[in-house]
Amino acid sequence: MSGTNNPYGTSMGGHMTGSVQYGGGAPASSPTPAPASAEASHIKDTTTAAFSKDVMEESRRQPVLVDFWAPWCGPCKQLTPVLEKVVNEAGGRVKLVKLNIDDHPSIPGQLGIQSIPAIVAFQDGRPVDGFMGAVPESQIREFIDKIAGPALDDPAAEIEAALAEAKQLLADGDHQGAAQLFGFVMQVDPENPAGIAGIADCMIALGEYQRASDLLASVPEDLLADAAVQAVARKLAQYEEARALGDPAALERELAANPDNHDARMKLAKIFNAQGRRDDAADQLLTVMRKDRAYEDDGARKQLVEFFESWGFKDPATVTARRKLSSILFS
Repeated sequence: MSGTNNPYGTSMGGHMTGSVQYGGGAPASSPTPAPASAEASHIKDTTTAAFSKDVMEESRRQPVLVDFWAPWCGPCKQLTPVLEKVVNEAGGRVKLVKLNIDDHPSIPGQLGIQSIPAIVAFQDGRPVDGFMGAVPESQIREFIDKIAGPALDDPAAEIEAALAEAKQLLADGDHQGAAQLFGFVMQVDPENPAGIAGIADCMIALGEYQRASDLLASVPEDLLADAAVQAVARKLAQYEEARALGDPAALERELAANPDNHDARMKLAKIFNAQGRRDDAADQLLTVMRKDRAYEDDGARKQLVEFFESWGFKDPATVTARRKLSSILFS
């Protein structure tokens, strides 16, 4: 698919560039109507006005293939039934949206489409890959596997493997790579709590707090008790609290002038945690404990335990801080 003959070709993870705007338009017609069955939910026609909802928004949930066609196009008539067949057999891994370029010329014009049939794949609201011409069925299957991942022989095993790799990528700081794998899990199993929690964790790490909040607000009630979902919800609450605590440089100046300002030190610990400076956050709380265990009813220890729960008990910062905590508690 991708290659020198494909103007949309990119390496995996690359993105096409382009700016698409939306306006009014007449309803589209299709050279071959989608079958009137449950499978038809994977295929639809769109218009200029509906393109944003049908393609851009939908591609944030799963990959969307856009078929740019015209009634007079002979190769389009060859490609469409094969393309629909493969999309339906993909079982929801991708959706197919068709746009008649005669009725709706503005979007293909903005994308630089000069020949049809042209198939463009959208992910996360952006065009990422594509091909032109009436290609064989085998190439369509390869293209869908490339965009959406291969069909699963053992979905449960694939999900577990993807989650394990995603968690490692997240721990290594590869938030984009982790998000892609967590997103794959959610495509296969939309109510997988580890996938939901993982996506939210990536959003938090990337500073997308509102998106993380919106995602967690949409979690079905029966999943809210899941440990992974609760942990990321606690983490988000800590980050949101830290954002309202003020300027860390000002707090550090206050502590330089008055090292016993425990309130400033507690605030600084929360801000360090939000910045990913876990060791520094723990050290601030441990300092409060050494100076005044009774401050805010042992508040520094309680806050540190909350950090442990959100970091995970195997996190290096947790392991180090727990050792220091033990030396204070049992000295």
